[in-house]
Amino acid sequence: MEKLTITASPHISSDADVKYIMKEAVKALLPVVAASLYFFGMQAFGVITASLAGTVITEFVLQKARNRKVRINDHSAVITGLLLAMVLPPSLPLWMCFLGGVIAIGLGKEIFGGLGCNIFNPALLARAFLMAAFPVALTTWTNPRGVDAVTSATPLALEKFGHNITDWMPLFVGRVGGSIGETSALAILAGFGYMMYKKIIDYRIPTAFIMSAVVFSGAVHLIDPSHSAGPVFHVLAGGLLLGAVFMATDPVTSPVTKKGRWIFGAACGIIAMIIRNWGGLPEGVMYSILLMNAVTPLINMMTRPKRFGAGYAK
Repeated sequence: MEKLTITASPHISSDADVKYIMKEAVKALLPVVAASLYFFGMQAFGVITASLAGTVITEFVLQKARNRKVRINDHSAVITGLLLAMVLPPSLPLWMCFLGGVIAIGLGKEIFGGLGCNIFNPALLARAFLMAAFPVALTTWTNPRGVDAVTSATPLALEKFGHNITDWMPLFVGRVGGSIGETSALAILAGFGYMMYKKIIDYRIPTAFIMSAVVFSGAVHLIDPSHSAGPVFHVLAGGLLLGAVFMATDPVTSPVTKKGRWIFGAACGIIAMIIRNWGGLPEGVMYSILLMNAVTPLINMMTRPKRFGAGYAK
């Protein structure tokens, strides 16, 4: 008879460590990166390279300066740099892209103690900083290759300020202006499918994000069609899909409970639609995720499951 081996909890183990998850997230971003290079060419390449240089170099320097183990080989700085690049316009000066990488790691991650301790999504925090510091550069857009248009405004700006609705096919494929990684819904959905296949994200946050945006924008459109476009436009335009799939699902800054993830995603979608419909900016995805990052600890506390046997002892 074999001996019974008794070990301490947890009894469920997995080979999916931080390095594995980050590498798979990088792989999932490859279709989005490829689409950005296809539509925006060398401009996109420059933005990606400068952002990656900013995040990787900053993480190396800060960890060395604090006499901590250098962990750039865990790919967390790489995924941060790629995500930052995906939410930047193709014409942004490269030094601003590099500065964004410095802010993402320095103020977005290392100042809180490093990976796993940060409150806000580092890439979006850096994007918010760049938007506040250089608003003109962050709202100067370039049309993708093969598109001859009088204006290079994004579909959201055209809809909000000119009531011009872009057809769904260019939005789905990516032949529109915008940040280099948010224009192609097809590429983003390919990355989403890969992450779901590898089980490195939970479906609840992106599902709740998109469905709440669909319901909210659909209701506004039914009430006043002349004020707002329909839900298909709002899902495909701007950074909603990119934010729902790659930003809001960040395991560090999103809730850990299943119920909390539904609440987090739904609130992100609603806040984004409120900003798009009544805010001064055409886009609201970045701010919706950052705002919900701030209340993630509260969501975790309010949705924490009851411990087994708690509350039943006499």
